[in-house]
Amino acid sequence: MDNNRPPFRTESRSLGPHRISARVAGDGPPLVLCHSLLADDSSFDRIAAPLSETHRVVILSLPGFGASSPADGGLEAVADRVAEGLKAFAFDQKPTVMGNGYGGFVTLLAALRHPGLAERLILADCGACFSESGRAAFRNMSTAAREKGLDAIADVAMRRLFSAAYQQANPGLVAERRQRFLAVNPDTFQQACAALATLDLRDQLPTLRVPTLVLVGGEDEATPPAMSRELAAGLPDARLAVLPGCAHVPQLQAPEQFLAAIRPFLTEQV
Repeated sequence: MDNNRPPFRTESRSLGPHRISARVAGDGPPLVLCHSLLADDSSFDRIAAPLSETHRVVILSLPGFGASSPADGGLEAVADRVAEGLKAFAFDQKPTVMGNGYGGFVTLLAALRHPGLAERLILADCGACFSESGRAAFRNMSTAAREKGLDAIADVAMRRLFSAAYQQANPGLVAERRQRFLAVNPDTFQQACAALATLDLRDQLPTLRVPTLVLVGGEDEATPPAMSRELAAGLPDARLAVLPGCAHVPQLQAPEQFLAAIRPFLTEQV
């Protein structure tokens, strides 16, 4: 099924001179999805329709992606814009917010900076701080993108999204994701890389008293499982789930496995 088609509809909210856009469908408790830097909102297409059967699913285009206005000022500005956008949707109850990769970092920072923003969090394939080698990788990608364009790092991006074996077995999906990556705004990409290369939220984690499910693909090389373990250990109310065989975008690679991991958490009483 193509989840870009109805019942999903595009909605936007004006935030002063800025705008944030989302695809929306379903009724029930609000569930907001925030995508990776190496992907876009379509990276949730394989799980969006099933989730919309039980939730009001709001798939954000993060600032600088799609029709959402860029947010200058680092990751804090992006997180603040997302928080402002969620308030503008005027949910009748606090949403669950799920972020994957870059979207996970944005979600985590938004929840830290705006207490009470979310009822619960799902943080997939992210963390609180990168190792020095991880920071260097972002600096290198930013430099290459600035000097040579996104096409120069498209192969690197695909290796960070999917394992080599998965790429070989699924060339069509990988080609589609490559085209999606090449459509990312280069300035947005470079600014995000710069922010992630310096991010360290570890000292703030104990203040976030929101029920949180931390997920990670067991084969994720972009944000390795050790980062998720550290994140879960640092949060007061968190549990960890490792998805065997998955890499950085498990909702694309193994949607049924991903849904099975998150559904019990979504239906728990808080």
